[in-house]
Amino acid sequence: MTQLTPVRRASGHRPPLMNTALTLAADGVPVLPLRAGKVPFGNCPTCAGNACGGRPNMKTPGPCSCPGVCHAWAAATIAPDVIVSPPWQTAWRHAVCVGYHPGGAGLTVVDLDDADAIAWARAALPATRTVETTRGQHWIYRGAMTSRNAVRPGVDIKSLMAYARWLGHGTGVMAPLPDAVRALAVKEPSTVRRAPQSLTAPLRGHGGECPHRSPTYMERGIAMAVQRITDARSAVHATVYRTFLAVLSTHGRCGCLTDTHVNRLFTAAQAKGESPRHCTDAWTNALTTLGL
Repeated sequence: MTQLTPVRRASGHRPPLMNTALTLAADGVPVLPLRAGKVPFGNCPTCAGNACGGRPNMKTPGPCSCPGVCHAWAAATIAPDVIVSPPWQTAWRHAVCVGYHPGGAGLTVVDLDDADAIAWARAALPATRTVETTRGQHWIYRGAMTSRNAVRPGVDIKSLMAYARWLGHGTGVMAPLPDAVRALAVKEPSTVRRAPQSLTAPLRGHGGECPHRSPTYMERGIAMAVQRITDARSAVHATVYRTFLAVLSTHGRCGCLTDTHVNRLFTAAQAKGESPRHCTDAWTNALTTLGL
């Protein structure tokens, strides 16, 4: 397998990298051009400093009508009309390779930077699709998860809210994302704001009158909270915290809120890219705010 080469655009023909991008997009893989250094293109003057509404580092881009390649992984697309649009054509002329958003394609890339990392993966992880890189290998699994760098020496995880370099289809059969990989991205909660071992423990014994009376009311409230998180398009951190706060303010003192309910909320938040630690911290902060 060879690496992709810089664009050499012939008159009347699409840049080679654009053709590669269109092929990937047709397979449902969101793509974006990467410039020298294998990094995304920065904000255009209109979006400088994420003035269009995005957060720093493009982690939560806001609503933006910019037609360019302004928001790193969040600019990745499968829309062919965007990929061949004039602003993107300009980017392709300066690009050195095609990037893609693994999480957007329902994939996770375990980026192994050296021989030691590869040896560890062979001993610790199930075999899957393997792509050779400049220094090591990408192991690609079916399933998306939170991204995190430096989970161990020479190992990064690239999935949701991250991009990877396209280096070809690789070899081997793609395996389902294993728990062993998911566990690598779990950060230990801080010692200052550590959540209780049992999420239901601080919610019982307060003697408050149950404000909802029926399981149906409770189920509807949790379903609405999950939907609120799922529908968030920006300010995900704030939305998760406010939703946790709302749920706890209504159901946190009566003892009806169970681990099953809480896990549904955490699952919805992590599907939006929140890490387990962010969920735990938001939950603990909401408990503290309400005196629970």
